[in-house]
Amino acid sequence: MTMQLKIGIIGCRGIPNNYGGFEQFAQYLSEGLINKGHYVTVYNSHNHPWKQPVWKKVKIIHCYDAANLLGTAGQFIYDLNCIWDARKRNFDIILFLGYTSSSIWWRLFPKRTIIISNMDGLEWKRTKYLKPVRMFLQHAEKLAVNHSDHLIADSTEIQSYLQKMYGKEITYISYGADINHEENRIGLASLNITRQGYYIIIARPEPENNITMILEGFHQSTSIRKMIILGNTQKGFGKYLVHKFIKDERICFTGEIFDKMKLHLLRTNCCMYFHGHSVGGTNPSLLEAMADRALIASHNNEFNRAVLGNNAFYFSSQEEVKELIESPINQEEKSKMVEYNYARIIKYHSWQGIIDEYDAFFKTCFNNSNK
Repeated sequence: MTMQLKIGIIGCRGIPNNYGGFEQFAQYLSEGLINKGHYVTVYNSHNHPWKQPVWKKVKIIHCYDAANLLGTAGQFIYDLNCIWDARKRNFDIILFLGYTSSSIWWRLFPKRTIIISNMDGLEWKRTKYLKPVRMFLQHAEKLAVNHSDHLIADSTEIQSYLQKMYGKEITYISYGADINHEENRIGLASLNITRQGYYIIIARPEPENNITMILEGFHQSTSIRKMIILGNTQKGFGKYLVHKFIKDERICFTGEIFDKMKLHLLRTNCCMYFHGHSVGGTNPSLLEAMADRALIASHNNEFNRAVLGNNAFYFSSQEEVKELIESPINQEEKSKMVEYNYARIIKYHSWQGIIDEYDAFFKTCFNNSNK
């Protein structure tokens, strides 16, 4: 007989995905677990455009989210509202995506429910936060570790760090990526680009994503290609970047794009995909670039090397970015890198494989709790 579990997912803005990594993860995982026979509930912000109580058989509960009014502080209220509602639902398992604004409410976690936390990256290392905030995030990490029944890391480096830091067992389950076999329904001309005629960055404009380093290197280069940057530039660091590089007509800020086919097209046809992330975790945009067979230039750190190995070009400075851009590409070397990365996605990062691992892990946790 198939084991059917009642599973709640808390910690994202909601599904279907209109935001980012955790939302995409929640979308794929919840639908996959439904297909496995489980009952799945995802908590959505009341601001989410999907207003219906069900999405593809996944139950949706909308909770008040004050983030639009209070910024980061509003996330704490949103998580509190989700946790408070979850206390009434008699879930077998609650999966928390991240811990930054949920772990402080640990005293309110349902007592008879298995609490599993996906620990995300090393949030306290993000330079965009002031020192007091970074100290709080370290404390929140500790709370999540101490008050969860089970912990998941989507990066072997994060797994190793948490095990050494806290002496707890951490289960590694990676993040997934789309294997896109659909034909392109839109043309390059509609996006005003040509095949191999541009480099691309897809990232939130934050200091630790090293976009400034990449753009400085590109700006100093003699390249005749474009540099396309996808990300929100309406405020903060994004606005700063637009102003800083406004005179370089090769640098194009497009804003955010969520259309999967457009993103696939942009990654597939770029000359090189620049990945500057430097703070923890297995980054979804990197896996998607690998799945779309993009040639990757990555910031040189242990997190990115754990995913890419020797199958990317690496940089640690704007001078190295400039050198990468101005150096001829060995086509044989490029083909080997691209195909190795694609094979790695097939083997380790398919969504079906990830869903199977979560399904097995949840069943094990539930069975062990009832012994």
